Amino acid sequence: MTAVPRIALHADQYCHFFDEDAFEDTARDGFRRRVITGERLQLCFWRIAGGSTGSYLHQHEAHEQLGIIMRGALDFRIGEPEDEARTVLSAGDVYLAPDKVWHGDSKFIGDDELDECWILDVFSPPRDDLRDAQAAPEVTRLDDTNGSAT
Repeated sequence: MTAVPRIALHADQYCHFFDEDAFEDTARDGFRRRVITGERLQLCFWRIAGGSTGSYLHQHEAHEQLGIIMRGALDFRIGEPEDEARTVLSAGDVYLAPDKVWHGDSKFIGDDELDECWILDVFSPPRDDLRDAQAAPEVTRLDDTNGSAT
């Protein structure tokens, strides 16, 4: 099978290729990401080292979030804060967190090859706080403090 050459006539405007150098470190150890923002939606491609910690239960006041697990697994909570039930999603599984739905308290399980959990998060509308990797997130935390969330 021969590789199809990538023609990048409009790459900067319309096409974004997998590029290791395009991922940026965040303020959280083990979390790298790449954000692509359109007018009405936003993609955040997370590459999270297996075993990374620091996720907390949170909700978005005005943003819908759809997450697709691409590699590894995500062990997390979603729903009412009183519900302690956990859900484990593997590669190919999807979650939907409409605005004001609590989610997080995540455990990131790395895959066998890279020991990473890859998650594609799509937000609508785009989140201004995701435009800067070091920015404090604009979320409502159950513990009522500020910090980074996924």
